[in-house]
Amino acid sequence: MALLVIIYLAFISLGLPDGVLGSVWPVMQPALNLPFWSAGLVGAIASIGTVTSALSSYRVITRFGTAKVTIVSVFLTAFALFGFSLASSLPALILWTIPLGLGAGSVDSALNNYVALHYEARHMNWLHSFWGVGASAGPFVMGLVLMLDLSYRSGYRMLSLLQMALVFALFASRHLWDDSKHTNEETKVLKSKISLWHKALPYALLSFFLYCALEVSTGLWAVSYLVQVKGLGDADAAFYGSLLFVGITVGRMGSGFVSYRLSNLKLIIIGLCVCFISLILLFLSPLNAAGLSLLVVGLGLAPIFPSMIHQTPKSFGLEKSQRIIGLQMASAYIGSTITPPIFGILGTLFGMEWMPILQLIILVLLCMSIATLAILTKTK
Repeated sequence: MALLVIIYLAFISLGLPDGVLGSVWPVMQPALNLPFWSAGLVGAIASIGTVTSALSSYRVITRFGTAKVTIVSVFLTAFALFGFSLASSLPALILWTIPLGLGAGSVDSALNNYVALHYEARHMNWLHSFWGVGASAGPFVMGLVLMLDLSYRSGYRMLSLLQMALVFALFASRHLWDDSKHTNEETKVLKSKISLWHKALPYALLSFFLYCALEVSTGLWAVSYLVQVKGLGDADAAFYGSLLFVGITVGRMGSGFVSYRLSNLKLIIIGLCVCFISLILLFLSPLNAAGLSLLVVGLGLAPIFPSMIHQTPKSFGLEKSQRIIGLQMASAYIGSTITPPIFGILGTLFGMEWMPILQLIILVLLCMSIATLAILTKTK
């Protein structure tokens, strides 16, 4: 039980930096005299680092173990956040972004695989709900600091201290971690050169890419859709936009309890059906009803990602799970990185009216990919 608490705290820390840059950029950008677009460059650098560390995570984790990798990864994020408080130029921000991205990818892959191997599906859902807690807490802490008339630099230092507190907690609990069995199996795979290839692997990677394309693009552009197409005011639209993440967080909490009775695949199917209905409501409903449909979108999205991860060892085998989860995380981050700018370009060229239609197209492709994956891996 003590280790589970530490793992949950680690996933809060994983989400903690994610929303901070966007929330503080209106203050940070003029203070550093940076071009507005440079926030996108910083985000892209972080994503590249995350993809790189996710792809190499299985070798690092196999050699050093989950506990050491998690400790070092969280330390890297704490180090990077402190660096953000010192940076005074765009090159400096980019430099400090590198350890932030590298740390995030490793800890994400390590903890996802560890929980998939050692705990039931409910813990995977709860794990990802705690990411939502962290993603909400980061901007909240920064906002509180700014309300107290302190510098954004103080906010970054406070977040860095929170991360360092977790580093000490992880170090103190390192004896609780046990991945010796999986490490031995993974080492045998590496030494024997057993092929990672499986006919279902492309569909597993595609599913993670499409899921993140759906979630991230909705989170980024839904508020603009409500303002430009549905005619909601800025404040009302921002409130309804936040309901998407409330739905994801609450939905994952609830999915943890539902998973006592339902398999991973059944949870995924229910989530996909809820998403389909809610996106149609977003497209057809007027004003506030359209805004409320974002809450339902979040509830639908909630069980899909953690259930897909938890299913990985069952679909591909324990000995390959860390390597495949690393690839899945990389595919997910690629989807998170390239989809928002594509949506932005299309929105600029054609307007936002098409957004729910494109979301539905992505959702249909996701359904097809998951169905093919289930058939090829004989998932029930």
